[in-house]
Amino acid sequence: MTSPIYVAIDTPDLRKAQELAQQVRHHVGGLKLGLEFFCAHGHHGVHEMMKFGLPIFLDLKLHDIPNTVAKAVQALHMLEPAILTVHAAGGRAMLEDAKAAAGINTKVVAVTVLTSLDNGDLLDIGVGGQAEDQVARLADLARSAGLDGIVCSGEEVGLAKKAWGDGFFVVPGVRLAGGAMGDQKRAVTPREALDRGASILVVGRPISLAEKPDIAAREIEATL
Repeated sequence: MTSPIYVAIDTPDLRKAQELAQQVRHHVGGLKLGLEFFCAHGHHGVHEMMKFGLPIFLDLKLHDIPNTVAKAVQALHMLEPAILTVHAAGGRAMLEDAKAAAGINTKVVAVTVLTSLDNGDLLDIGVGGQAEDQVARLADLARSAGLDGIVCSGEEVGLAKKAWGDGFFVVPGVRLAGGAMGDQKRAVTPREALDRGASILVVGRPISLAEKPDIAAREIEATL
């Protein structure tokens, strides 16, 4: 079975990105390329990372007016990423247009509440209630707009899975028991995330900053 672990390659250094991918390629199910990498290397960088033969998760979190997002998604067609992110907060029309513009082999998933935010942060930006309430609202919006799934923390994925049985759930910010949290505020262990309904797990620093990333990836894989 393909590993549900997607390693987050968040670096503007192409050589380092390639070295990390080479080290962990046999212990992960895909590569997640974020804004740091894409802004530095664009399409060329993605093509270089595709050479490792793993699915590409292009985590760009697109968020703009519907027409702009649709054209941005169209501009990514030749890359045909396995997964592409947009922000659920962009609204129904934006979500619908993003999905319509995507290639047939690309899952479009909506970011709900970043795992770096907690209830206090939501209050600061004018969102009342708990994080799980906002995730539930945005998951329902994403489903009704025709998207494939959402991005949420492991704390909310169980409720999302219960309401959207065939949804595709991306859970980032997972941390091993006792591991450093970094800037994550709503994190669970990889095993907990899977048990609660995650489809894939995005793992960054626990692998990328490890002295031996291949061993770190293998150890996380063993817990699943």
